[in-house]
Amino acid sequence: MDTFVCCNVFVPLRSGPSHRSEMLSQVLFGEKYRIIDHVGHWYRIETLFDNYRGWIDTDHLQHSAAGQDDTGQVLNRSLPCHREDGTRMVLEAGCEVYDPDFEKGSFRAGNCTFSAAPDFNQSYLKASGSLADTALKFINSPYIWGGRIPSGIDCSGFVQLVYKIQGIKIPRDSRQQAEAGISISFLQETLPGDLLLFDDESGKINHVGMLLSRGLVIHASGRVRIDIIDAQGIYKKEKKGYSHKLRTIRRITGE
Repeated sequence: MDTFVCCNVFVPLRSGPSHRSEMLSQVLFGEKYRIIDHVGHWYRIETLFDNYRGWIDTDHLQHSAAGQDDTGQVLNRSLPCHREDGTRMVLEAGCEVYDPDFEKGSFRAGNCTFSAAPDFNQSYLKASGSLADTALKFINSPYIWGGRIPSGIDCSGFVQLVYKIQGIKIPRDSRQQAEAGISISFLQETLPGDLLLFDDESGKINHVGMLLSRGLVIHASGRVRIDIIDAQGIYKKEKKGYSHKLRTIRRITGE
């Protein structure tokens, strides 16, 4: 089965072959996928990064054939660049580039070459600091259901992005993330970077955040924000009450 790489900043990944269908996620620049079905001008695909399936509109699609052994390097911040036709685009944190050439100021995605901003260097691709340090870079990013980039991101997309920049793959959805890694029994045993999962009244996982430091959680709820966390859940000072009920804690141990 042929493998392709996304050459747009992102492409919406929908639940069905229609613009009215829910946006489940996004395929980011440089991420690979396989086409598994098609209906009219819609492709059903599976992403290679997190094995997520959904529908993309070919009108939004700018892609290129990808080599099986190509490995992308993840951007840790936004990067202005130009296509081969001279048009400008701005990649966001979480996008992937291939074969970066810092002397020429270029990189590749599939069989397309892009020219980068003059200051393009290794620092764009190197994770600096801890998971908590990375998470703090995206404070106040707006919440968008299905989003995976700083300009619009959901709760599970936020923690997935933080881990991706640090070189660690975790699943896309909070319910999947609730099964990842190892279980931590008590909040007192947590470490910065641990995932905090929350459930609704029926017991279904419906939210995820990341422990920032003792007693503080960083999560996407309206925007990426920091709130108080205790054994009961997330306490929002401005509402003088709890917004999410803590269900389980997971520690991600590696890729």
